[in-house]
Amino acid sequence: MQRVYDFIKNAEVYYLATVDGDQPRVRPFGTIHIFEGKLYIQTGKSKDVSKQLAANPKAEICAFKGTDWIRVAGELVDDDRVEAKASMLDAYPNLKDRYDANDPNTQVLYFKNATATISSFMKGPEVITF
Repeated sequence: MQRVYDFIKNAEVYYLATVDGDQPRVRPFGTIHIFEGKLYIQTGKSKDVSKQLAANPKAEICAFKGTDWIRVAGELVDDDRVEAKASMLDAYPNLKDRYDANDPNTQVLYFKNATATISSFMKGPEVITF
């Protein structure tokens, strides 16, 4: 999982895909974090993305860096613990002006049953499960 985290962190921006009924939705994200051995992202519960994940936790992220790209597919599980939120906000202090670990709007989610595929124009794919 560290390789997955490093790739996404170095790409700086990844795209999160969810579904809204039968309509795919994709948007850019920048938060990625490892906490207690799990890969986390962050959003706000008031956002549509949060509502979409509550209705269907299956999601996929994609990032591109140089000649390589990564896709991570799995289920995103809400972790409402203050400790998980605080860890994410400590990793991204620039978010602290909009989010707080004790704020019920702050949401962190971790990947469960995830498969990451790292592909390249130069070599075959590498698959990592976690």
